[in-house]
Amino acid sequence: MIDPVNSLWEYLSSAPGIPKGCVTGDLVGREVGEVTVLLRQSGGHRLVRDRMDRADVEYDVYHLDRTEALHLAYRVRALLLEQLPDQEAGGAYVLDVAEISSPCYLPDPDSREHVYGGELTIFYIAA
Repeated sequence: MIDPVNSLWEYLSSAPGIPKGCVTGDLVGREVGEVTVLLRQSGGHRLVRDRMDRADVEYDVYHLDRTEALHLAYRVRALLLEQLPDQEAGGAYVLDVAEISSPCYLPDPDSREHVYGGELTIFYIAA
């Protein structure tokens, strides 16, 4: 069993242009103001029995500066759409990535931080 969020976490955590330590799968222990890339699975299904899966994954980028949040969200988007296909990450071999929605502005109502979020579909098999 492969956790697609863990695979994306592993890939983005070492990707150029992504601040060290900001990629996470939850907000436990996060302090307001910390640059954060939150990944969470929003859906998906098995496409080919015993072989290929599809995972829908949302990403949210938190930042105190709105422009920086936007730039980082588009960096995450580009890395996942353009660089991740045909790569191995976290036990998954990523066949393709498709966009469900591009980054849009979703300010956090509690912390008042700037947040840009998008959603992608990841097609993968076990590596």
